[in-house]
Amino acid sequence: MNKILLIVEEKRLARVMELELRHESYSITVTHEGFKGLQLALEEEWDLILLDLMIPGLSGTELCSRIRETKQTPIIIIAEEAGLADKIRGLDSGADDYILKPFAMEELLARMRSLLRRAGTFNTGRMLIFRDLEIDIDGRALRKKKIFVNLTKREFEILLVLMENRGRVMTREMLLETIWGYDSEVDVKVVDVYISYLRSKIDEVGQPSIVQTMRGLGYVIRK
Repeated sequence: MNKILLIVEEKRLARVMELELRHESYSITVTHEGFKGLQLALEEEWDLILLDLMIPGLSGTELCSRIRETKQTPIIIIAEEAGLADKIRGLDSGADDYILKPFAMEELLARMRSLLRRAGTFNTGRMLIFRDLEIDIDGRALRKKKIFVNLTKREFEILLVLMENRGRVMTREMLLETIWGYDSEVDVKVVDVYISYLRSKIDEVGQPSIVQTMRGLGYVIRK
């Protein structure tokens, strides 16, 4: 049963949505206030969040951005009729989809099923696991402590190469050739820059880095 967090200001609309979603066998938690919604979103694990753009206490776009700082839970924004600029702001804040009021429940349910299918692909492909890191190779996704981590294409590729070669020191030249290509004109020092970016996303503050530096040689993830 998928867990859905419903953050909607209008109590009547929220009640109708709650009843319809429960009828579709979803587990629903409802709040009508922004700060409470943020607390629930961050403290618990959800399969999907339905977020009213006009929620009181904290704007929907700000709430969405705050959630995205730490979690990749799928989010659908629910809004009054809006122009293109409003839609772009909603999506830029981290939302995965956007639906305008009034909407048909059938359309919302279809959008929810689509997002849940996409989110559910994480554990269906080839996996690499190291400590609290899980890499979905085919889905090109990373989770740390079950929370999705946003990596750029290069960051993901570097981590994947190091994970696939655990225990083997990969020189900067080897990483450069593998990821950028042997004929690339990129300076080898760019590898150090991307390693720094990667560490900032996967390491724990005050703890040794998962990606170890072998001075004068390169980088390695120890088994």
